[in-house]
Amino acid sequence: MSKTLRRIAEALERMAPAPLSAPDFGAADAFVWHVAPDRLEPVAEVSRVDLDLLIGVDRSRDTLLSNTEQFARGLPANNALLWGARGMGKSSLVKAVHAEVLARGLGLKIVELQREDLPSVSRLLNLLRASKHRFLLFCDDLSFSNDDQHYKSLKAVLDGGIEGRPENVLFYATSNRRHLMPRDMIENERSTAINPGEAVEEKVSLSDRFGLWLGFHPCTQDDYLAMISGYCAAHGLEMAEDQLRAEAIEWQATRGSRSGRVAWQFFVDLAGRQGLRIS
Repeated sequence: MSKTLRRIAEALERMAPAPLSAPDFGAADAFVWHVAPDRLEPVAEVSRVDLDLLIGVDRSRDTLLSNTEQFARGLPANNALLWGARGMGKSSLVKAVHAEVLARGLGLKIVELQREDLPSVSRLLNLLRASKHRFLLFCDDLSFSNDDQHYKSLKAVLDGGIEGRPENVLFYATSNRRHLMPRDMIENERSTAINPGEAVEEKVSLSDRFGLWLGFHPCTQDDYLAMISGYCAAHGLEMAEDQLRAEAIEWQATRGSRSGRVAWQFFVDLAGRQGLRIS
């Protein structure tokens, strides 16, 4: 009988788990939110690059840094959407700005939230609301497809419902799409809805809830080469300028694109061929 009761108790626990206790936020400056079961896992070392190595995004860098510092100081600040070309440092900028704010002696935690876990965001917000710390809630590569209802959960982060967004939480997201949804989805809504304007407005207006929009565009060849030179200087890799330029241009030609990600991939390949270890 005791075994049966134990199994019933375990099943009830899975169906209605006990409220999540707050983790030790002093243990780390970065956390990742997981569900099933709900938990915040500390990240001992965040994978990021130095702010000075992000080339060609000066205006976005300065704007996001100013906004984040305002928030960390307890001043008004806007939720931010970083949108645009792939590989141009959107997520790297968020993490680098967080590191810079910490370096300035301001307390700020960053919590990464996966798009698939957006339905659980209200539970996460309740946990963060009760803390004395300030949190940067970060969702990378945010976008929505046809019949995807996750965008409704996002409104809880941006608007907060009847309780309002917690005063100690700010939301940053990156996306390749300015309106977070593909153009063909918007056009489909416009062509099939009884009231096309209202159907499209509900989805497109989601991005309007971000107070700060920062656009990222494909980089020029000069910016691409400057990124590589910056990586070489930061890691102590020496190479003749003409040879470095020729190999870098050949690399981007084989990839068919230029971006910060392509520049880093070239540098990794070059460092490996030169026998240089990078961390």
